[in-house]
Amino acid sequence: MHIRDLPYSDPGDPDVRSGPRFLLWLGRNQIRGQLKSLFWGLLHQCSIAGYPLTVGLAVQAVVDRSGGRLALACGLTALLGVLTAVGDAMLHRAAVTNWITAAARIQQLLSRKTAELGSLLTRRVAAGEVVAVSTSDVEKIGWFVEALSRFLAAATVLVVISVALVLYLPSMGVLVAVAMPFLALSVLPLLPRATRRADVQREKGGRATELASDTVAGLRVLRGIGGEELFLDRYRRASQEVREAAVHSARMWSLISAVQVLLPGLLLLALVVHGASLARDGRIEVGQLVTVYSAATLTLFPLRHFEEIAMAYSFSRPSAQRAVRVLSLSRNTRPATVDTVPSGDLYDPVTGLLAPRGAFTAVVCGDPDEAGRLAERLGGHARPEAPDADAPEPPSVLLGGVPLDELEPGAARTAVLVQDKDPVLLSGTLRELLDVPSSGQVAASAALSAAQCDDVLAALAQASPEPDREPLDTRITERGRSLSGGQRQRLALARSLLTDPDTLVLDEPTSAVDSHTEARVAAGVKALRADRTTVVFSSSPLLLDLADRVALVHGGTVVAVGTHRELLRTEERYRAVVTRETDDETAARREAHQEIEERA
Repeated sequence: MHIRDLPYSDPGDPDVRSGPRFLLWLGRNQIRGQLKSLFWGLLHQCSIAGYPLTVGLAVQAVVDRSGGRLALACGLTALLGVLTAVGDAMLHRAAVTNWITAAARIQQLLSRKTAELGSLLTRRVAAGEVVAVSTSDVEKIGWFVEALSRFLAAATVLVVISVALVLYLPSMGVLVAVAMPFLALSVLPLLPRATRRADVQREKGGRATELASDTVAGLRVLRGIGGEELFLDRYRRASQEVREAAVHSARMWSLISAVQVLLPGLLLLALVVHGASLARDGRIEVGQLVTVYSAATLTLFPLRHFEEIAMAYSFSRPSAQRAVRVLSLSRNTRPATVDTVPSGDLYDPVTGLLAPRGAFTAVVCGDPDEAGRLAERLGGHARPEAPDADAPEPPSVLLGGVPLDELEPGAARTAVLVQDKDPVLLSGTLRELLDVPSSGQVAASAALSAAQCDDVLAALAQASPEPDREPLDTRITERGRSLSGGQRQRLALARSLLTDPDTLVLDEPTSAVDSHTEARVAAGVKALRADRTTVVFSSSPLLLDLADRVALVHGGTVVAVGTHRELLRTEERYRAVVTRETDDETAARREAHQEIEERA
C-alpha cells in the first residue's frame, strides 16, 4: 500500500476481541509493508554491523604494514557506507509509510463507526475518550506498527553478531553471546510498573481533556453566571495531576533507559579487561580485539530498539483497547433486505404513534428523555436496550409498512431524517454548513427564511472582517460557539429543511428562541414542509396550535390524539404538560369546576 493510494477503498473488518488482537490484525493487513521495512532494516543494521570487521582489518593491516589490505579495508568501509545510507533512507521511508497507512486505516474505521452510530456514539462513550482515540491513540498505535519491523531487524542483527563473534573469536564471542539475551530482556521486570504509571498518566490526561472540552463548550454560560474561575481552578488542578503523573511515569522510563546504558557498559568493560589480557599473552591479535570491541559497541544501537518496542507496546496496548471499545459498538440492527426508499405513514408499533403521510404531527411527552429516545427510534437510529438479554427485541418502526430495520442505512437516512435537540455545527463557512445532500427542491434561501435566520445572516455579515463578503462565506467557529444558542438552533433547522427528506423528525427545534421568533419559525416550517411528513417533539403551545395532529405520549404509549385545542379541553395530562400546570393548580381547578357544577 502506497500513501498516494489512500484512503482505502475498504479498510476491512477489524478484530475487536481485544487490543492485542487488533494490533495483530493491523500487522497482518500490511504484511507487505512490514516485510519491506524488515528488509531495509536488515540491510541498514547489517551494514553497520560490518564496520567492526573492516575496522579490524584496517588496524591489523597497519600493524602488519600491508598497504593492499588497508586499501581493501577502506574500499569495504566505503561500500558499507553506501549500503548504510541507502538502507537508512529506505527504512525510514518504509517505516513512515507503515505508520501513516496504519493510522489512516484506523481513522477510516473510526469514521465509518461514527457515521454508523451517529449521536449514539457519544452516549455510549465519553466525548473526551472519542477525541483521545481519534488523535493521540491513533498516533501511538501507528508508532507500534512502525517500530515492529525495525525491532525484528534489530533482533535478527543481534543474533547474527553474536553467532559471528562466536565463530570469529570463540574466546571473546562466547561472552558476548551469553550476555546478549540478558541485556535484551533486562528491562522486562520494570515494564509492568512503567505501563501502570503510563496508564495512570493517560487516564488523568483524558479527564483533563474532557474537562477542558466541557469548559470551552459552556464558556458562554459560565461567563453569564460567573463560574468560569471555578472551572478554571478545576482544570488547573487536573492539569497539575497530569503533570505529576507524567513526571512519575518519566522516572520509570528514565530508569529503564539507565539500565539499557549501564549493563552494556559493564559488558564493554568486561570485554576490554578480558581482551587486553588475551592480547598481552599473545593469544589474540590487536585487530581481533578491536573487531570484537567494535562489534560489541555497535550492539548498543539494536539494543535500543528493545527499549523502544517495549515503550511502543506499553503505550499502544491501552490505546488499541480504547479503539476496540469504540469499534466494537453496534446498533444491533437486522441485515438489510430492502434497497428502495419507501414512502407512506410513519408508525411506531411500540408506542402506537402514527404520523400520517404529508401531515404536520406534533408529539407531546412529559419526559424529555423519553421524547429523545422516541425521536431516535422513529429514525431507526437506536434500539431500546432490553433489561433482560433473553427478552424479545421490540418491533421496528414502519414507514409505509416497511420496517426501517430492513432498509440499507443510506436508504433509511434518506427516508427519515432526525434532528436532535442539540445539533452540532462544524467549523467552516455557512455555505459549507449548508452543503449537504438534499433533494434539490428547497433552495438555501428558502430554508434560511423558514428558519428565521435573517438576523443570523446580519450578525455574520457584521462580524466579518471584510464588509463586502457575503454572509454565506463568513466562517463559523467550531460548534458555532461564536453564535447564541438560538442562532445555532435555527441554522441547524435550516440545514435540516434544506435536506428536504420525505419524513423529518425534529426534537425541540425552537427551545432556545423567544416566543415571537418561535411563532414565525413554526409557521415557516409548516409552509415549507407542505405535503411532506413532519414530526415535531415539543410542548410549545405556539407550535402545537399549528399542527395538523397532536399526540400525547405518557408512560411510553400514545394516550390521546387530536388537535391542540381539543386536547386542552378534554385531556388533563396534556393540559398539565403544555401549560406547566402543577399538581396543586390541577387540584384547585378541579375543585373550582366541581363548585361550578354543584351551583349549576
